[in-house]
Amino acid sequence: MRAGGSRSKAMATLFRGGSVLNPGLEDRVVEADVLVEDSRVAGVRSGLHAGDDFDVVDCEGLLLLPGFVQTHVHVCQTLWRNLSDDLPLMEWLRGWTWPMEAAHDADSMRASARLGFAELLLSGTTTVNDMGSVRHTDVIVEEARTMGIRGQFARVLMDDHDGPKALLDDPDAAVKESLALADHFHDPSAGTRIALAPRFAVSSSLRLLELVAAAAEDRNLMVHTHCAETKEEVRLTEGRFGMRPIALFQALGLMNENLLMAHCVHTSPTEHESIAVGGASVLHCPTTNLKLGSGTAPIMDMMKAGVRVSLGADGAACNNNLSMFREARTASLLQKGLHGPDCLPAWDVLRMATMDGATALGMGDEIGTIEAGKFADIVVLDPHRCCSVPFDDPAGAIVYSMGPSNVLHVMVGGRMVVRDGLLITADVEEVMTEAQEASLRLRKRAGL
Repeated sequence: MRAGGSRSKAMATLFRGGSVLNPGLEDRVVEADVLVEDSRVAGVRSGLHAGDDFDVVDCEGLLLLPGFVQTHVHVCQTLWRNLSDDLPLMEWLRGWTWPMEAAHDADSMRASARLGFAELLLSGTTTVNDMGSVRHTDVIVEEARTMGIRGQFARVLMDDHDGPKALLDDPDAAVKESLALADHFHDPSAGTRIALAPRFAVSSSLRLLELVAAAAEDRNLMVHTHCAETKEEVRLTEGRFGMRPIALFQALGLMNENLLMAHCVHTSPTEHESIAVGGASVLHCPTTNLKLGSGTAPIMDMMKAGVRVSLGADGAACNNNLSMFREARTASLLQKGLHGPDCLPAWDVLRMATMDGATALGMGDEIGTIEAGKFADIVVLDPHRCCSVPFDDPAGAIVYSMGPSNVLHVMVGGRMVVRDGLLITADVEEVMTEAQEASLRLRKRAGL
């Protein structure tokens, strides 16, 4: 599994033939060529001409899908995959995740990010909304740029909790550090954005949350947080602030289009109305909610109320993998089990995994569909695998039977990062070796 050879940069790329899928558009399936010039899609139609210096990619019999947009991930946690299983959320945080995050140095953070980004790209994710840790977020952003994944990134803010002292922030200094990170890295044209990320209300003081709200409004930055993931979290939030998480965010003036709330498992119809009216987004992580025993988010009620819902794998330490295929399938099957087989059909889930994720991150005009003028974030899927033939509906095949093994090529912003199933931007064997060694050192430093 070594990285594929990198070819010289072509003036343009032509994906010739194939079925172009756009789950968020009226014409969901179009048989067409896709022309990419520089970083953007220049045309989507049949019979496009290829110049002598074009990189022509034969896509006959293949599916072209907008790159997956994962709206909630923690690549800083990839190094303790398969080490912290079968625990409820707060025990998982206190016993493993907070000690490991506190023990991170720049080298271990780099190894964790590289492993996470490699897995994400190889499984078709081209954009992430990543929540880092208290330190070394700059390392995560640097590796994202090197490996070629688009994203929004954030330094975690947490100043009032019973975890390690190394994760205790001074609220004023922490918010200033986040804004300095934005000054240095926030560049949407380069595929990098910075958000503010109070971990959740239970690890935050009122002072911290007020500073976040003021800075987000002043700088027009998104706020990425966890919300109502468990009953215990809701209870602790009520004990600390005298109100439930949704009401708290409303009181702080955060309930708007820049608020991104992961999980929202224990929320009510009244709260869903508030979220919809405010325009905030829910980041649904079904497999993590199941594995931690947190519950099943009321997604159908949210969508009925008009809430924008997108998908994320959360972290490899609590979910054990970062595949959007698994999240999409689980999201659909959970709601079918609760509400009937016609709920959350495949096309709707694919829209959540692409266009809805892009819209949630404020990138809907730039990514999420394969259209002329948008960034060329494209995944080419080979449906001709034992796990996915035969099929009639391509969306059904992707959601219910495909997986990372179906990913053939991945392009991000006109840059080919996966070719013929091989990662181009890093040596995968080297990434895995570094991660294994870094994981052992990190666990020793954490005393686990």
